[in-house]
Parts: sequence; C-alpha cells; structure tokens
Amino acid sequence: MSPDLWSLYSLMLKSRLFEEASAKLWQEGLISGEMHLGTGEEAIIAGVVSHLKDGDAMALDHRGTAAMLMRGIEPVSLLREFLGYTDGLCCGMGGHMHLFSKEHLVASSGIVGSEGPTVAGFALAAQMLRPETIAVAFFGDGAMNQGMLMESMNLASVWKLPVLFVCKNDGWGITTKSEDASGGDFNDRARGFGIPAVEVDGLDVSKVWEVSGSAIENIRAGQGPTFLHAKCVHFEGHFLGFQPIRVVRNPLKEMPKIAVPLTKSFLRIGGASLGERIAGMKSVMSSVITALRDPRRDTNNDPITRVRAILQSDPIRLKELEDQLEKDINNILRKVLGKVQP
Repeated sequence: MSPDLWSLYSLMLKSRLFEEASAKLWQEGLISGEMHLGTGEEAIIAGVVSHLKDGDAMALDHRGTAAMLMRGIEPVSLLREFLGYTDGLCCGMGGHMHLFSKEHLVASSGIVGSEGPTVAGFALAAQMLRPETIAVAFFGDGAMNQGMLMESMNLASVWKLPVLFVCKNDGWGITTKSEDASGGDFNDRARGFGIPAVEVDGLDVSKVWEVSGSAIENIRAGQGPTFLHAKCVHFEGHFLGFQPIRVVRNPLKEMPKIAVPLTKSFLRIGGASLGERIAGMKSVMSSVITALRDPRRDTNNDPITRVRAILQSDPIRLKELEDQLEKDINNILRKVLGKVQP
C-alpha cells in the first residue's frame, strides 16, 4: 500500500500556513511569550498522525501545534488560545505550549521529557480500557537526556505498553549541538531497554508514513513499544526571533546589535582577562559562522517543498488545493480577528 501524497501534503501545508499566520501575529505582539514553531517537522507529524484512529492518544512537546491540527482539533479554538482568549482551547491559560484536549486524548507540555510519563499513562489506559489503541509521544532530541523519559521507556518495555516513541531530532538543543551534549547513540539507548528502534529520514513523508505504519501495526498487535528516530530541520531555530537566524536573514540590521556592545565590552577597562575576552569573541563569531552554514538555509531540507515537487505533475489540482488551504487559513483569521491579516 502506498501513501496518499495529496492527503499528506494537505495536512502538512495547512499546518505550515497556520503556523506562519501565528508567527505573524506573534511578530505583531498579539501573542505573548516565546513561540516555538514546528515548521520543518511536518513530514514526521503527518506521516505518523495519519495512521491514528479514534481512541489513540498523543503526548506532545512544546511544538504541538502541527500534531493538534492534523489530529482534528479546531484551529479557531487553538488560535484563540494562543491569543489568550478565555474561549480558547484551554480558556486562554495554556498559551501554545501547555494544551489539552480530553476529546482528542491529547496533552502537550513545555517541560522537556514530560512526554514520557504522559504517554505511559495514556498507553496504560489504552492497554486496560481500549484494546488495539495506542499512544504516541513526540519529543525532541534534548528530551533523550531527561531521566523521566528514560524511565518511561523502561516502564513501557517492561509492561509492553502500546507506545510509539517519536524523537524529532534537529541536531540542536537551543544553541548547543546535540553531539556535544548527548553520549552514545539514541537508537542504542532504546534497544538497551529492549525496544525496537527504527531510523527514518524525517524530511521524507512517504518514508515516515511507511515506517511508522509498520511500527504502529506491530504495537496494535500487542508487541509492545517502538522507538522512531527521525531527523529534521527547524527553520526558525529554537523559537521565533532566534538571534543567529535573524543575523543570517538581515545581517546589516542585526550585526550592529551584536558587534557594538561586544566591541565595547572587549575594550572596557577591568573585568575579564584579555584571553577570556578573545575566547568570548571567538565563541560569538563561531555561532554566527555556524548559522551561515546552517541547513535551515537549504530549501532542499524543507519537507513540504519535497512533496510539492512530486505533486507538480498535476499543476491544476495542486493550485486548487493550495488556493483552498489559503482560503481556509484566511477564514480562520477572519473568525478569530474579524479581519484577514494583510
């Protein structure tokens, strides 16, 4: 059986357009606090969520928007929650990170690694109350260094809980490379608990769909948990307004904000030694150079662009779909704000 790329593309593009609209509202100051987008993760989310059925549950991290939309949570309610409205999904108290939907069996949290205990609880309930249903946990590579996630994987293995652990690995923990903060191999960690581990290209929705479908089928059959390791790219970095990315996108505007205070600090009398100042200067410049070489700048790393290239064989259908999705997003904005944002 082959994946329905049109359906998967629709899920992915709607999520991308919704998050881009949310980003614009954040940039205009209408959404407060940090904003963590899942742009770049769409292939992973769509490939997995498209296999879920009624009664299945999801434990999400602080980038839960895409999964919630694809699972069918009302986007108007979701956006009103981001804006802090009392009639939002969680009465305006959850922001975009701490969201819950009892109807959909979905919970998200900004606490790194908390997806582990949450999914274990969902899976135990599924095992006891809803045979052949499963629970899925989505988390980043940073969560793999959190004890509560490791403990949850161990428990899931011992009790053969119906869990799919999905690690969305973008190679970064905020500004730290994962390879500098994580020992060993993530797949080997999972296997150490007796959990089968599968690695997949998180930019290829077809491959994610195929691999996750096979894993979920085994989980529903009572074979216990599976670990899915999918690599991806976060196009906005850890959060919106991520400074290294701002420097890359608009160096003339952003570099003086770094260079001027850094130079003043370097030349200031007293304080750190010359060696320490030089080391600090090198560290800052290294971050900027790394950002210039970052894979986020390569459009080939965009999972939506990859699918679209395949679907361009039917340009009329593609345009109709994209036009309809844009209208859908505009209708959401109109319902929430009373007007369409320019």
